Amino acid sequence: QVQLVESGGGLVQPGGSLRLSCEASGSISSLDTMRWYRQAPGKQREFVATVSSFGSTNYADSVKGRFTISMDNAKNTVYLQMNSLKPEDTAVYYCNQVTWRAETYWGHGTQVTVSS
Repeated sequence: QVQLVESGGGLVQPGGSLRLSCEASGSISSLDTMRWYRQAPGKQREFVATVSSFGSTNYADSVKGRFTISMDNAKNTVYLQMNSLKPEDTAVYYCNQVTWRAETYWGHGTQVTVSS
């Protein structure tokens, strides 16, 4: 059973930066797709960013130009670098892995709060 463990969340002022990490207990294949989602209070979970085979990336319009997703296969870890944070980025951030076998795994989430 694959486990995904997110870390790096916290409280940051508007305009600040955080880097989230998602470490997988199993290996991350270059054929897997890794995504970050977030869920704000009272809202549905929404897509944030994805990195797929050979490093191709995609972002939600709301974070494009501010967030960067990356993957270190050697460390079985996915990162989300978040810059120029806004109060509306406040949410619980979840890591998601979809393997080449179409198995889906979720982490338990890490809280990000952007507030002055």
